Amino acid sequence: MLNTLIVGASGYTGAELAAYLQRHPHTHLSGLMVSAQSSDAGKCFSELHPQYKGILDLPLKPLLDAEDAANGADVVFLATAHEVSHDIAPIFLQAGCIVFDLSGAYRVQNTQFYPRYYGFEHKNTDLLDQAVYGLAEWQAEKIKTARLIAVPGCYPTVSQLSLKPLLDADLLDTQQWPVINAISGVSGAGRKASISNSFCEVSLQPYGIFNHRHQPEIATHLGTEVIFNPHLGNFVRGILATITCKLKSGVTEAHVRQAYQQAYHNKPLIRLYEKGFPALKAVVGLPFCDIGFAVEGQHLIIVGAEDNLLKGAAAQAVQCMNIRFGYEETQALL
Repeated sequence: MLNTLIVGASGYTGAELAAYLQRHPHTHLSGLMVSAQSSDAGKCFSELHPQYKGILDLPLKPLLDAEDAANGADVVFLATAHEVSHDIAPIFLQAGCIVFDLSGAYRVQNTQFYPRYYGFEHKNTDLLDQAVYGLAEWQAEKIKTARLIAVPGCYPTVSQLSLKPLLDADLLDTQQWPVINAISGVSGAGRKASISNSFCEVSLQPYGIFNHRHQPEIATHLGTEVIFNPHLGNFVRGILATITCKLKSGVTEAHVRQAYQQAYHNKPLIRLYEKGFPALKAVVGLPFCDIGFAVEGQHLIIVGAEDNLLKGAAAQAVQCMNIRFGYEETQALL
C-alpha cells in the first residue's frame, strides 16, 4: 500500500486526484495539503468540493515544512504553481518519495525556456535532466524507473496524442507546420477567481497567440514546429483540438488509419473513431482521449478531445503512477 500525499489538493485538479486515489486499491491517501498562505488551509476537503461529502471528509493541512510532510510518504502529487513545484520537488525526492509533478516546472529540459514562458529561473538543472515526461502512452518504459515524472499539460496531451503516431510513421509534410486550434473550458484556468475566467465574462476567444507556454512544450516533445492557437470557451471543462496538417505525397487515409491503429491498439485510454469526430460530451468526466480524422487529397484534419482535468491532468498522473508501480494501467480510472 502506497502512502500518498497531494499538495495543492484544494484546486480542481487536486480534487480529481483525491477522488481517484481515495478509491485506488493500492494507495492510502495519507494527506491533503495546501500552501501555508492558502485561505483553504484548515477547511474540510468536502466543504470545498461537496460532491465528496461522506466520501472524502479529510482536512486540508497547510504545508509548513515539506521535509516534515514527506515523512512516511511513498508518493507525492504536486498540483501546485510552477515555482512551488520547482522549489519543493527536490525536498520530496531527497526524502525518498516518487514525485508526480502536474505543474510545468520539469516538463522541458531547457533552462532558457523557464524565464521566458514561466517567469522564473530554473536552478534545479540536475533534476530537470532526470525528469521523465509523463505522456503515458509513449513514455511507459522510462516512467517505470523514474523518480520524478513531469505530467504533461492539458493542451500538449491532446495535441501530441493526435500527432505523434503520424510523425513517427513519417506521414506528414512538416514543411507546412501543423496548425492546432484548441478550445478549453474555463476550469483550465484554475479555481482562483479572476475577471478573465469569470463565467459571465468569458466568450469564445483566442489568447496567447504565438506566445503560449504550451507551444514550445508541444514542439519540443514532438520534434517539429507547430502553430498553436488556444481558445477559451464558455463551458466548464474539456478540450477540443482541431488540427490541420499536410500529408506527404502518396500518403492515403489507409496509411493514417494504420498508423493510429499500430500506435494505440493496446492503449486502453485512447479511443479511435472509425467515422466522424469526437465531441466534448464523449469525454467530459472520463479519462479518455478520443481521436478522429478526415483526409481530402494531401489535407488532413484531426480532431482530438479530452477532459482537461482528467486525461489532461489528474487521470494521466494516476495512469503514470499505475505504470510506475506495475499496476493495471486503468486502475481506479475506470
